[in-house]
Amino acid sequence: MKPLHVISYLAPSIPADFFRAIAADLEATIEFNEAISGPLMGDEEPFSSGRADVGFVCSPTYRWLRHKVELLPLPVPADARAKGRPVYFGEVIVRASSPFRRFEDLRGHTWAFNDRNSRSGWFSMLERAGEDFFSRVIHSGSHLRSIDLVRQGGADAASIDSNTLLRQDTRDLRVIESWGPFAIQPAIVRADLDQSVKNRVAYALLTLHERQPLEPFGFTRFVPPEEELYARSLL
Repeated sequence: MKPLHVISYLAPSIPADFFRAIAADLEATIEFNEAISGPLMGDEEPFSSGRADVGFVCSPTYRWLRHKVELLPLPVPADARAKGRPVYFGEVIVRASSPFRRFEDLRGHTWAFNDRNSRSGWFSMLERAGEDFFSRVIHSGSHLRSIDLVRQGGADAASIDSNTLLRQDTRDLRVIESWGPFAIQPAIVRADLDQSVKNRVAYALLTLHERQPLEPFGFTRFVPPEEELYARSLL
């Protein structure tokens, strides 16, 4: 039987070793796409063709592909604000030495974002302001690169996945607003996979914390999927 194939669109902002550990536990092969947070309309997606069986994507991808994929158990961040639920936040960061105190202060300044398929880095900003709010928006390629741009003065601010920011040294940065909570970036599986295989993957994720400590990656465990978390519009 061909091994399962896993694809992650979330590294390096979430450690690649987190997804490697999952793939190893599933005895699956794995690949990484670091260009986008997950496919949206117009992007190539590997699930319809069967090239990928399991994916880790940002939530807008799940909404777009939900007729082709299903939710798997969802990771719970170690962030105390999540309160044991599969949710996270967008942290609006600026340099600690900057004069900005609230998001409105950023009007006419420079914004960095990881990619246009990202819930926390892009869509959360569009909901509040739109591109015209800023003098310039910069596509950084990852949350980690957005942090570097803000730190080095290449951008004035960015919204960073809280799971990413919690693992960084932020002494020279300041959070001026926290947006969310947002539904966590989901684990998804091809809908047309055999049900016994989907059940095996789901069970493996739900029990992964018993075999592998997840806290070093910023998570505590996986919990059963909550479809209602993804019910409201994300695009």
